[in-house]
Amino acid sequence: MEKSALLLMLHVFCGVLALFSVSQVTADDPYKYFTWTVTYGTHSPLGVPQQVILINGQFPGPRLDVVTNDNIILNLINKLNEPFLLTWNGIKQRKNSWQDGVLGTNCPIPPNSNFTYKFQPKDQIGTFTYFPSILLHKASGGFGGLNVYERPLIPIPFPTPAGDFTLLAGDWFKTDRKTLQQSLDSGKSLPFPDGILINGQAQNTFNGDQGKTYMFRISNVGLTTSLNFRIQGHSLKLVEVEGSHTVQDTYDSLDVHVGQSVAVLVTLNQPPKDYYIVASTRFTKRVLSASAVLHYTNSQTTVSGPLPAGPTYQVHWSMKQARTFRWNLTASAARPNPQGSYHYGTITPAKTIVLANSAPLINGKQRYAVNRVSYINADTPLKLADYFNIPGIFSLDSIQSLPSDGPAYLATSVIPASLHDFVEVVFQNNEKTIQSWHLDGYDFWVVGYGSGQWTQAKRSTYNLVDALTRHTAQVYPNSWTSILISLDNQGMWNLRSAIWDRQYLGQQLYLRVWNAAHNLANEYDIPSNALLCGKAVGMKP
Repeated sequence: MEKSALLLMLHVFCGVLALFSVSQVTADDPYKYFTWTVTYGTHSPLGVPQQVILINGQFPGPRLDVVTNDNIILNLINKLNEPFLLTWNGIKQRKNSWQDGVLGTNCPIPPNSNFTYKFQPKDQIGTFTYFPSILLHKASGGFGGLNVYERPLIPIPFPTPAGDFTLLAGDWFKTDRKTLQQSLDSGKSLPFPDGILINGQAQNTFNGDQGKTYMFRISNVGLTTSLNFRIQGHSLKLVEVEGSHTVQDTYDSLDVHVGQSVAVLVTLNQPPKDYYIVASTRFTKRVLSASAVLHYTNSQTTVSGPLPAGPTYQVHWSMKQARTFRWNLTASAARPNPQGSYHYGTITPAKTIVLANSAPLINGKQRYAVNRVSYINADTPLKLADYFNIPGIFSLDSIQSLPSDGPAYLATSVIPASLHDFVEVVFQNNEKTIQSWHLDGYDFWVVGYGSGQWTQAKRSTYNLVDALTRHTAQVYPNSWTSILISLDNQGMWNLRSAIWDRQYLGQQLYLRVWNAAHNLANEYDIPSNALLCGKAVGMKP
């Protein structure tokens, strides 16, 4: 056969193979479509009627159950009389900060309008949430569970549980959300909450059969307060934290801080009756509690007596527990490779960033700051300003990478970073209250906790072998927390306090992860349906 004929046959074969591969990818990554309508409603979660935010008439919103790598097409219709925006807490939005749903990347959805989110939980399995990201909408609801399940061929490191329960626990205020927002705008922090809710209610019941094992996916969706979670008479086997399978240690109770999620297995191996499920506040002088009921289906005995007590202010106890959370290096991740195949502990960071939080008064009003900068939102999303080269929206030298002395000031703070850098970030908390920090677009290795001031010598205490990866890390009072991040996701990413009054009043910034060579291998193009606002109005991609 002639050489030209062989080449032609090879070309045709490769073309057929390519088409087959594309069809396989399409089959493996199905599209799932959702339509959500956001409205106001009236509920009485703590016995007092108040306005709440509903999604498809539900409070909390619908549970979003998807599978790794599903393509999510979610049309959000805003029927409120004010702008609205959802963010997908813990979804990395690979190469796609356009869908992140925060003010630095997206324009809010105007009243009586809609926006279609298009995103993919790429190579993720785990327990996540979504919630409103602007104003103080989160104080009215609009949040819900987002669970990403494994593909059928990907093994998980535990037997499939008999059931799967989502518990959204968080503090709640009887005061109207707009009144709370006006208080923040006037220079006051949020008051102490009025109660704790589990799944938006004061009472819930979860049913299970004696002898079977169930998964409880627990998320702290509150505004300000760390919680402790426990089930009367039952042990909690920790199996997953924010997308990472863990070494399966067993606990009597677990601390879950604002913005965090954990998944535990609970075996119903006790005498058949009803048992309390409890979430109670941590590090507060006054302890608030909420309870639900674990009901054995063959139970004839209802719950009674006092709620099982949990820890209250034991900071050292909580820090010791946090250090026991470790990565399961032998488990498969969302792809069939070990979670620990990336040896983070052998990489020297290209840069160290130390972020110190503070609570200054600026112009006579309470603000919160990072390295002396109290963040203010620009009228144009930073991502759009970057894309369209709009000057004057933000500056890459608006905040220092290390703390310094001097007065606090207002700015739209952005830290520049290069794509594929490996960085060390230290959260230094010099205040008497617990902090909680979240980074969009990534998970990170939480390698160290410690009391007092961080110094370079503290690196000798880091866990460089099997530290857990997660997206939200707590920082204890007068303490520090260190994380390591592989900056492999280009975009404009929000680094914020998960404690809402602190985020609202300035304790946040953006991380601009950038490579000057623009190509689709690094980042997707601006979506065709992108909303434009501020100085981006009228711009053409």
